[in-house]
Amino acid sequence: MAAFCAWLTEQGWTVTREVDFFDVLAERPGQRLVAEVKGRTASTGLDVDTMFGQLLRRMGDADDHTRYAAVVPINALSAVQRVSGHVRDLLRIDVFTVDDTGVVRRA
Repeated sequence: MAAFCAWLTEQGWTVTREVDFFDVLAERPGQRLVAEVKGRTASTGLDVDTMFGQLLRRMGDADDHTRYAAVVPINALSAVQRVSGHVRDLLRIDVFTVDDTGVVRRA
């Protein structure tokens, strides 16, 4: 989570951790990003499914300024991609990966 928060800050976001049951809430003028962050685990697929459930349960407002983010280690990207890009687009869910060196990329 630290690498993702640092990356957001570098991108001009104001970052708050663990707010209203979200792992990360980031804001900048006219934009809001709500993120769930997962680390490396032995049950990658199950943890990614849980993450999507957490995001869905917390989607409350339908404003155009809020997007959601699934943040995962690079090795979990294939599990995230089990949810089609079309569905993620409809739900305004962006995917970010973090590699072993802490480099964040939008997937």
